[in-house]
Order: sequence, then structure tokens, then C-alpha cells
Amino acid sequence: MLMVFWNSRPIFFLMCLIFFNSVYANEYETRVKQVDTMLQNDEYVLAADLDYHFSEQATEALKNGVPLFWNIKIKVKKRRNFWFDKTEEKHEIRYRLQYHALLKMYRVRNENTHIVSNFSTLTAALDGMATIRNLPVIQKSKLLPNALYLVDIKIDFEDSELPLPLQTQVILNSQWQLSSNWTQWTLSNETH
Repeated sequence: MLMVFWNSRPIFFLMCLIFFNSVYANEYETRVKQVDTMLQNDEYVLAADLDYHFSEQATEALKNGVPLFWNIKIKVKKRRNFWFDKTEEKHEIRYRLQYHALLKMYRVRNENTHIVSNFSTLTAALDGMATIRNLPVIQKSKLLPNALYLVDIKIDFEDSELPLPLQTQVILNSQWQLSSNWTQWTLSNETH
């Protein structure tokens, strides 16, 4: 009996490690909460609400002057029955988040538009990156009547932009897994 327990200890330890790692990974997850599309002046625009949860290690790196980058990827795809869905349009929004110790301010820069916003707290800065409104995604004229179109959205944390010593820690550390999975929504095309 003791031999069976002793032989299963590595398996038990591995199961505990996987469980605790998944608990921490969920605590720091980044996710897409809501996506909506609407037709405005013959163009579909997107509104999305995102959710960023930071780990202590990411917060510490940020406060020590390390800029963090995210790339929000958006695809409009046409559903096809017997083949892969066809990507009709692609868009990306790239954000840079940095803390300025002298000013005691968090700065969010939209790398596409070069618009910079300053925030007094990390929560406010993350909220600023979490809201997308009126983003043009596709012209109505590009959509076929009676076809189903989908919007895919994903938040990618760009760990390759981190300093080299941090990049080696990111690979196996769940506190640095700050990307979301792909989320898919139906394009509201009720006017077809």
C-alpha cells in the first residue's frame, strides 16, 4: 500500500501544479467581454468591451519603466459550408502602456493613430484600452445577401517587445500570459 502511494506522488504533485497554474492563469486572463456591430452610413462599425487583468509581475515591470504592448486583432470572415471561412477584412489596433515615475502617470498610446492619453491610475489606463467604439470594419457593399459573416477578435500581448531577460521568464510563467483567446461574434447584417 505504501509503495502504491509513493509511486503516485509524482503524479499527484504534477496534478496539483497543473491545477494551481490554471487557477493563476485564470486570475490574470485578458478577455473579450462584448462585441457589437452596427451599420452606419453604408459601413459596419464595431464596438467592443475588453477586460485586462494584470499580475503582480507585470505591474512591477510596468512600474520599473518597462513598456507593455498589446495588439488587438479583428477579422471579418464569411462563413463557408464546405471549406474554411474566408477572411474579408483584417484590422489591428496596437496599444503601448507605460508608467512615467516622475509624473506618476500611466500613458496609453494608440500606435495606429498616435493618440496619447494620460491616466493617474493603472485601472483607469486599462479601462481606456478596454473600450473600442465606432471602429469601421467593412463596407456594406462587400457583403453578399443571405451570407453569414462573423467577427473574430483577439487581444495579443506582445511579449517579444519585452527586454530580453524578461522574455525568457514569460514562456513558462502564467503571470505573463496576458493574451486572450479568439472570440467570435455574428456580424449584425439584418439589413440584407
